[in-house]
Amino acid sequence: MSFDYKRLIKFEHNIGEKDKKVRMVSGVVLLSVSLFTASILMLLVGLVLVATSYSGWCPVYSGMEKNTLGADAGSTGQ
Repeated sequence: MSFDYKRLIKFEHNIGEKDKKVRMVSGVVLLSVSLFTASILMLLVGLVLVATSYSGWCPVYSGMEKNTLGADAGSTGQ
């Protein structure tokens, strides 16, 4: 598996609905905990998770050519 930098700058949606929900909830939890513990690292990770959830695009997924959009469509087709 190789990391493609050219694909990294293409802003194509690559986060599915289930992944968005998990990222949003975990990001909000990390943001809340960082307020009480004054942890800058948790604050930054929480902000990144919320931002990628909101935008629907993850630069790491783009670089690794991963896409979770198709995974959601296959599981709801009952």
